[in-house]
Amino acid sequence: MNTKINVNKAEWNEGKRQLHLIIGDEISLSELTPREQMLVDSDHLSFIYITEKDEDYSYIMLPDSIWPQLKVALAEKGDIYLSQQNQILQLPLFQEELEYLIENIKGNSNYGEEMVNKVEEIFN
Repeated sequence: MNTKINVNKAEWNEGKRQLHLIIGDEISLSELTPREQMLVDSDHLSFIYITEKDEDYSYIMLPDSIWPQLKVALAEKGDIYLSQQNQILQLPLFQEELEYLIENIKGNSNYGEEMVNKVEEIFN
């Protein structure tokens, strides 16, 4: 069964050049395997980083409320981590995947007007 994991907030650590995506869900991050792929959920203005657990997908939901922090991490070329209490999981290829999606969304009506406008507003 596929599950959604919601990111509640994002915290940029300037000294370590890391962005921590904070979740509240009680899950074991050590059980998740990053798939190094991202998707878009235009209906909910979210980017989605895909992880896997026991052959099922877990979707890390990245709502537009944290996009300004994602922009900082992109500009600073920081590492991205999923964080929960004292657990962390690095999300490989996050930067490359996000940059690819942003470039594809800009000016592309296939993603819906609201998604295109929000991406252009934040990531320009």
